[in-house]
Amino acid sequence: MTSSERSWRVDSHEAGERLDLHIAGRLGVARSQVQIWIRQRAVSWDSPKKVKASATVDDGLEITCAVPAPEADPELVAEAGDLGLLYEDDHLVVINKPAGLAVHPGAGRPRGTLVNRLLHHYPELATLGGKGRPGIVHRLDLDTTGALVVARREETMRALQAAFADRQVSKTYLAIVHGVPKDTEGLVDAPLGRHPQDRKRMTVRRDGRPARTGFRILGSVTERQRVAAALEVDLQTGRTHQIRVHMKSMGHPLIGDPTYGEARWRGAPTTHKKTLATFQRTALHAWRLAFSHPATGEAISFAAPIPDDLEDLWRRLGGSALEPG
Repeated sequence: MTSSERSWRVDSHEAGERLDLHIAGRLGVARSQVQIWIRQRAVSWDSPKKVKASATVDDGLEITCAVPAPEADPELVAEAGDLGLLYEDDHLVVINKPAGLAVHPGAGRPRGTLVNRLLHHYPELATLGGKGRPGIVHRLDLDTTGALVVARREETMRALQAAFADRQVSKTYLAIVHGVPKDTEGLVDAPLGRHPQDRKRMTVRRDGRPARTGFRILGSVTERQRVAAALEVDLQTGRTHQIRVHMKSMGHPLIGDPTYGEARWRGAPTTHKKTLATFQRTALHAWRLAFSHPATGEAISFAAPIPDDLEDLWRRLGGSALEPG
């Protein structure tokens, strides 16, 4: 099996991270896959310390990973389905993901995902990326809608993974939250890590990974009290559930969030209780995506239309038309 070599130096803000988590974040692959590479001695560094998954990385350390060339995953099945294409060329596609569509197969969900649809439209993706994730360089949560880029070539995938890891991709979201932040704009700078009691959840914690989320109020509903706000959110890092956890930490959880939300609708004006209580998903949309094209270097950007259910939620709350800044 052939391999492609990737090398980089650890930034100062990454110092202290576990090696397996660091590589997984840099290359956009599963931590379990990185651990396999480490056992296969595909990872090396310029340090006297032994290369092992639990070892911590130091500032300025050079890490090299000989990523094995992937083989087609025989378990993946191509399935017909709409992709909601926003853009397509020979190197990549940008998709407007709907709510309720998982990006890739997982435990108990071998089919019915975006990956299955992608393989139907682009069979060549079968040998790209990690197991179960052909062409996938980033992901959106199950109920999050919006713009998502997928690589069609190996070199494109490596370039996009590096761009995401180096924070060279601009990601702007629309979030509708309970209450109205006291400041019209701001930055949440709070490290995130696994919740100590519930490993499926994330939380703000001192020993977590750096995470920064900028926000700006686009509109608010303040009928007798501060009911809800529509926020333009700038995702400056890409941690799991980052926006959802950061908004909750501000005291403004996303409407409809089944994991980090709260029953804030109970205290809302009677006219809004049913609307807030019955919204069926996390009110979050990946609105805009911008980056340099891996092949041409051209600056490109994409906007995913606001889905009807978010428009309807905002309208029924009494909000005015939502427009990006």
